[in-house]
Amino acid sequence: MSEKTIHVKLQQQHDYRFDIRFDDAMPVLTSDEPAPLGTGLGPSPAQLLAAAVGNCLADSLLFALRKFKQSPEPLGCEIRAEIGRNAEGRVRVLQMTANLKLRVPAATLAYLDRVLSQFEAFCTVTQSVGQGIPITVEVFDALGAKLK
Repeated sequence: MSEKTIHVKLQQQHDYRFDIRFDDAMPVLTSDEPAPLGTGLGPSPAQLLAAAVGNCLADSLLFALRKFKQSPEPLGCEIRAEIGRNAEGRVRVLQMTANLKLRVPAATLAYLDRVLSQFEAFCTVTQSVGQGIPITVEVFDALGAKLK
């Protein structure tokens, strides 16, 4: 049973450019395909997908750390989405890699091992997208140490 329904409206503006409306209180977001299909006026659907995965991972990590009253802010996240052709020759998002960066040294955060072992499981978007696209998640601290 659904807990919530999200409603998003898209309206074509020109060729592959769409205005995306989330609700009346939020600004309109424009998406567009890069040239030669579009003009690149806004993020492409693949970029929006990558942004959603990264945003959800960063939110989930922040939430998990704050549960233990930890402050890793400001978090950073970089997503790389590999675009290529599948076995049928169709262009697809083949895989994604997310690099999350804490802005403090790992040694200053309590319960970090527990958080790192659990936070991905609570990330709605990444867990959903990850059922069809492999997603690798890495976490680094402010000193550049790889934690996950």
